[in-house]
Amino acid sequence: MTRVLDANGRRTSAPEGWRWTRWCATTVMSRFRQLSGGRHLAVATVVAAGWGPPPETEYSAASAEPRNHSAAPVIVRTPDPVRQIIPSASVLDPPRPTAPDSEYALIPIPRELAPRPVVPIGRGVAVIVPPNSHDRFAAADLTSALRERGVSVRSGAPVRIVLTRRSLCPPPPTSGNPPPRCDAALDEEGYELRTAPARVEIVANSAAGLFYGVQTLKQLLTGSGMSARILGATIRDWPAMRWRGVQDDLSRGPVPTLAYQKAQIQRFAELKLNVYSPYFEHTLAYAANPLIAPRGGALTREDVRELVAFAAQRHIVIVPEQEAFGHLHHVLKYETYSPLGVIDKGHVLAPDDSSAMSLIASWFAEIDTLFPGPFVHIGADETFELGRGRSRAAVDSLGMGRVYIDFLTRIERVIRRPGKRLLFWGDVAENHPELVRDLPGDMIAVAWNYWSRDGFARQIEPYRAVGMDTWVAPGVNNWNRVYPNFAIGLANIQGFVRDGQRLGSSGVLNTTWDDDGDTLFEQVWYGVAFGAAASWQQGESRIDVFQRAFGRAIHNDTTGGVDEAQRHLMMAHQVLDSAGLGEADNYLFWLDPWSAEGRHVASKLLPAARELRLHAEQAIVALARARSQPGLRNRSAIEAMELGARRIDGIGMKFQMSELSAQAYADAFDFASGAPSAVGRELGEMTGIGGWLDDIREMYALTGELYREAWGHENRPYWITNVTARFDASTQLWISRIDKVRDARREFGRTRRLPAAAELGIPAPLNLPLPRTIL
Repeated sequence: MTRVLDANGRRTSAPEGWRWTRWCATTVMSRFRQLSGGRHLAVATVVAAGWGPPPETEYSAASAEPRNHSAAPVIVRTPDPVRQIIPSASVLDPPRPTAPDSEYALIPIPRELAPRPVVPIGRGVAVIVPPNSHDRFAAADLTSALRERGVSVRSGAPVRIVLTRRSLCPPPPTSGNPPPRCDAALDEEGYELRTAPARVEIVANSAAGLFYGVQTLKQLLTGSGMSARILGATIRDWPAMRWRGVQDDLSRGPVPTLAYQKAQIQRFAELKLNVYSPYFEHTLAYAANPLIAPRGGALTREDVRELVAFAAQRHIVIVPEQEAFGHLHHVLKYETYSPLGVIDKGHVLAPDDSSAMSLIASWFAEIDTLFPGPFVHIGADETFELGRGRSRAAVDSLGMGRVYIDFLTRIERVIRRPGKRLLFWGDVAENHPELVRDLPGDMIAVAWNYWSRDGFARQIEPYRAVGMDTWVAPGVNNWNRVYPNFAIGLANIQGFVRDGQRLGSSGVLNTTWDDDGDTLFEQVWYGVAFGAAASWQQGESRIDVFQRAFGRAIHNDTTGGVDEAQRHLMMAHQVLDSAGLGEADNYLFWLDPWSAEGRHVASKLLPAARELRLHAEQAIVALARARSQPGLRNRSAIEAMELGARRIDGIGMKFQMSELSAQAYADAFDFASGAPSAVGRELGEMTGIGGWLDDIREMYALTGELYREAWGHENRPYWITNVTARFDASTQLWISRIDKVRDARREFGRTRRLPAAAELGIPAPLNLPLPRTIL
């Protein structure tokens, strides 16, 4: 039997035919409903050159089981009854051993994939490309990837990789019959990839399609030098959704360097994403409003122009998002602009202020000169102050929804430009569905929900009901966390993108947010990659399949260490959730366990601390295993993952060591009147070489050092002091406590008097059932 993988990585089968050295196959896929039961069916017709009348095989889209046995290998398509395709001719060699299915770690998973024999390329390859500048760029990208693996790229090499431009849709009919329907995405961004013993061909109708075929081929590369090879396959692939993007928050702290933004875009493109949306509140430097952008912490016009050109080569549209209603405190905090707000030094622009509208018009006039893409995002979410201050009378008179919708409509009217469509956040308007019809019909509502795992119709249907286009915006769940909680993030992405496809949304804008100002983008690639997979793949994408492929596809990790580490970090979040503490967030990391709130948290956290720490520590060990192999890719993301694991481990350690210290001091105080030597022993456990309080100090110092290194890899110096000051302050806090305990020990040596714990700021122990065995 010929093995076939569907778009979610499930193994299925197609009937095996006789051997031949060369055959030409043309498959016509059409859809119809079976009269009994109403199931969608796909009919595959395979014509073998020189073998007489075409055999016919009928497959159920649900089961992919043959109803008639064909005489030729068949590629079974993903269950998608509404699309029809015609594969072009291909050259296949006689069957030979193929790579195991498990080796096809691809993100996104192609819509159709049939394994073929591996193609050794250690002796070199020649890359043949059409005379088109975009296609030459794709060839150069492939050449770079091959050379990174030590493969010689030269003319006359024994293996040829050929990039070919050709329509993948059927030719016009020669008879009066209408042509079979062909999905437009197949010619817009789709591709075919076919391997033979000494030849690899990528065929597409567009530059984007060839580029995406190259990205898949790069993921099929294994080994290096003379052992390099290409996993053989016949692939036919095209996206489920037209627009597939990531939003990066540039206004809550970290602002990436231009070099790092280029690295982001390169990796987005490798995942077949085609939208990058930087989020601005005050970090785009406007010539007409120079006061707003922080010096050293904003994108300049020169940055933007360079970034736009870099992205365009990789078929990525930059969609700027400038908040134009709420989330504008960093503008309104200035006296120059504060009068434009609903309240003084607030967050929301006053809808009835003509000067506020003039400011918006000025911003978007500059944006129009900088970003040539077809979309502009005006934000307009979470306008919490609306109805207060200057807007109270209007809201009381007209209602919240009407005031909001009217201002949004005026913004659209003022900044509209030919060829541009405006996106806006859909949260406020979705609460007033009766008013949505009053919005301009060509606006795009970005429906967002970051926590739910199922049932997203409420965010989408108010807009679809009036014919408005929608994008869906799930979230990677990285905000306020020491490491993202992907257990929530992946499920949220899975469900929201699935429902977006089902309800006709044309795009996905997967979101990252930096609410606490210390988020590292290198920690979010797991969620970004799954968002890319879910938006390219048809239907509901399987999380388990993605998890098995991630380490291999993104990091070239053959040890499984990266995937294991991600699972342990998700389980660490679950441990805290089960303890009633939510997630591994910044609050727990910075919380003083000897404060009143810290004692309350400690009573819940200590019973779970050992399990929490073991998951974090096993993640660190798994990452060390992955890091030891040659050829590992994207190492900075692995370093950032380890930092997250060490901070999670630090949460558990801090509560353990501080509680052991509180117990030790209470014991030392009891021993002070009758067992002086025991006092020294207990206090020595608290401080000194290997002391528990020293462990907490060292944890903050080490994670602070690692954090500075990770920040410097991706971000500008702007803002970092706001974060590192907390590491420094926490380190100093525990240094001061260490000094107090050491002073108390010296005092006891002189006077045989030990200060009460309260004098040193040490709380009474909690006396939990596991006092000295919590490690």
